[in-house]
Amino acid sequence: MILIDSALRRRAEEGRPVRVGMIGAGFMGRGIANQILNSVPGMDLVAISNRHVEGARRAYAEAGATPVEVATQSALEDAIRAGTPAITGDAMLLARAENIDVLIEATGALEFAAQVVLEAIAHGNHMVLMNAELDGTVGPILKVRADAAGVILSGCDGDQPGVQMNLIRFVRGIGLTPLVAGNIKGLQDPYRNPTTQKGFAEQWGQKPHMVTSFADGSKISFEQAIVANAAGFRVARRGMGGADHRGHVDELVHAYEVDALTAQGGIVDYVVGARPGPGVFVLGTLDDPRQRHYLNLYKLGEGPLYSFYTPYHLCHFEVPFSAARVALFADAVMAPIGAPRVEVITLAKTDLKAGDTLDGIGWYMTYGEAENADVVAREGLLPIGVAEGCRLKRDLPKDTALAYSDVELPGGRLIDRLRDEQAAHFAER
Repeated sequence: MILIDSALRRRAEEGRPVRVGMIGAGFMGRGIANQILNSVPGMDLVAISNRHVEGARRAYAEAGATPVEVATQSALEDAIRAGTPAITGDAMLLARAENIDVLIEATGALEFAAQVVLEAIAHGNHMVLMNAELDGTVGPILKVRADAAGVILSGCDGDQPGVQMNLIRFVRGIGLTPLVAGNIKGLQDPYRNPTTQKGFAEQWGQKPHMVTSFADGSKISFEQAIVANAAGFRVARRGMGGADHRGHVDELVHAYEVDALTAQGGIVDYVVGARPGPGVFVLGTLDDPRQRHYLNLYKLGEGPLYSFYTPYHLCHFEVPFSAARVALFADAVMAPIGAPRVEVITLAKTDLKAGDTLDGIGWYMTYGEAENADVVAREGLLPIGVAEGCRLKRDLPKDTALAYSDVELPGGRLIDRLRDEQAAHFAER
């Protein structure tokens, strides 16, 4: 942040703002638009695509701008060169754009988002993902594709995974070894659904299924999976620990065994109810007795674990910094470091019947849990990122972990081809 604000200020003074395009104009996308247009000198939101173009128009209007609608590549490029905000229903125009420095993907979709990301990579456009579901399902192979094309594919600041990764980098930077990356939740109930969450969603202007994905644990499973894949961590057990802890996050230094954490190479986890919420934490260790003496002096305790935390996550407020890090410093906030370490599997939210077609993440039929990738591969478990649209071959009771052998996949999906490519690529390593 200290570097970013100065670099953006220079770009503003030079009249060369970082040109950002955004795909998706929902609740979070509208917040990003307002933030860039009104609070980030040196950055310009030059174009927004949205399936329903009126959503893109609304995002600009709420931020005080009047866009022009475009339907062709040349019209988009002309609008950007003229300094006129552009909107379109065709995301591929942004993915192919020559006059955009970095794209923000904010749809929360999987199949569609995968198509857009591959198109952006093919045209040399850097991309920031606000899409843990996509990242947690095929992020490793998308990173391989991006690296081969010389393109940066990054997670984002502001949401918990990026905030955790910033903390991990800080802890490593001062010489400690991070062993736990944690998320603080206020509620965890795998059986929540859009009906139970309707009132809360309406209160905050969000979609019930999106709110449900947080409440039923699917979202946090994806968030912690992508942290694990970026940091090289695992989960201690299926679903993570998820302890109910009503005290301060600093007290968690006594909740883990250092030797066990070290043997696993570090883990991702979450707790429910800890203070200060809804923040994130990292627990690290240090062998040097001289430095441990200093940490004790600085009120971090006697070890062997030391607590570092951020007491908030500000989502869309910080996403523009992610775009600036990519465009100005070629610095990804977070990205998979190789093969998947943790995946998000599908469990039955209710008794399921043969012939049922599975609905999506945050709906009525399934919820997601984090599991180590080697277990997922060995047991042939079904990632929840590919579960929607699958047809069940047999009855399955509530809380069963679904396997590929339990379902028939829809035909012709890109997400399935990418999963196959991902498995084959890393099997060769």
